[in-house]
Amino acid sequence: MIPCSSKIKEYKGVITYGQKYIRKVVENVKYGYARVSTRQQDLEGQLCQLEEEHCNKIFFEKITGTKSDRPEFQKLLQEIETGDTLVVTKLDRFARSTQDALNTIKLLFEKGVRINVLNLGIIENTSTGRLIFTIFSAFADFERDLIVERTQEGKELAKQKPDFREGRPKKFNQQQINLAMNLLKSHSYKEVEKMTGISKSTLTRNKRKMEIMTGA
Repeated sequence: MIPCSSKIKEYKGVITYGQKYIRKVVENVKYGYARVSTRQQDLEGQLCQLEEEHCNKIFFEKITGTKSDRPEFQKLLQEIETGDTLVVTKLDRFARSTQDALNTIKLLFEKGVRINVLNLGIIENTSTGRLIFTIFSAFADFERDLIVERTQEGKELAKQKPDFREGRPKKFNQQQINLAMNLLKSHSYKEVEKMTGISKSTLTRNKRKMEIMTGA
């Protein structure tokens, strides 16, 4: 076992916890995945958190998230089975983009794998898990639409006067706000803020508006 305080000098690899770990006799294995983007960055912080979660096996690598050929993560996806759990410190550790994260989550759902994102919580193929998945989908759609909108605006800018100023787009659309309001029914403001990125003040303001509209 490699303690989390040890300096990991390798650029990629696997840490197995417990000398008697054998895939065939261990059910509901807890896998960890750690990644940093450059060789100069330190994996120690992520490895410590994954060790504290009692992961049986941790895959790690130093490679940019924009590259699709993340060999250690691909090995993990091939090995992980129904009933297992994947643990990552943040969602962007195993995804190149929001859409890539959604695709990966969908793949893991289909395999019957639970996902534990330490700064978000457990994501399962349940009604609550699917709600969180829907929220991520809404944010992915918004992100994609925003890119298209900015591209179109960029083309128009060339036709405008030099003193033209682009209006500031809304950070969150109404669909995202509505989904966040639904989450507040079963989660605290702090939890919803962490899940969605919507600030507590924005959540409070929109909840107050909703209460006024419904007469609650």
